[in-house]
Amino acid sequence: LLGISSLPLNAQETGLRTIQSTQNAPATLAKLDQAIKSRGMKVFAHIDHAAAAKEFGLTMPASVVVIFGNPKNGTPNLLKRPTLAIDLPLKILVWDNAAGKTFVTYNTGDYVLGTLFGRHGLKPPSKIIAATGQMLEGLASKLDARNIARKLRVPRC
Repeated sequence: LLGISSLPLNAQETGLRTIQSTQNAPATLAKLDQAIKSRGMKVFAHIDHAAAAKEFGLTMPASVVVIFGNPKNGTPNLLKRPTLAIDLPLKILVWDNAAGKTFVTYNTGDYVLGTLFGRHGLKPPSKIIAATGQMLEGLASKLDARNIARKLRVPRC
C-alpha cells in the first residue's frame, strides 16, 4: 500500500514553483502551448495522467505534463552528456486540485541548470541560468496566473 502524506512545496526546498491559473486546465494548456511556440520552442508532447487513469477505470482531476524545449539549445548539451536526456526536455505540469482550481508547477531555472545539469557534470554560466529562469517566469506570466504565496500541500506517495 502507498502511504499518503503532505509535502510542502516551495522553490527554496524543492526547486518547484507553483502558480494558480485564472483559467481552467484546457484553457491554461492552450495558452501555455501558444506561449512556448511564440518563444521559438517546440512542444514535444502532452502526458495526460487523467486520461491514462480513465483508461483503467480510475478518475482523477486534470493533470497534464507539457514537455517542451529548444533542440537548438538542448542538443549540444545532450551530445556532451547523453544522460542529461533523463532530465530534459523541460516540463511544466498543469493540474487541478480536488476543488477544481487549476495550477501550474515547474522546476525553477536554478534547479534545472544548477541541480539537474550539475548531476550530469555540466555547469552552465550564471547568465544562462538566469535567462532560463526568466524564460520560465515569462511563460508563467502569459497564463494570467498568480503566484501562490502560501505553501501548497499535495499528497506524496
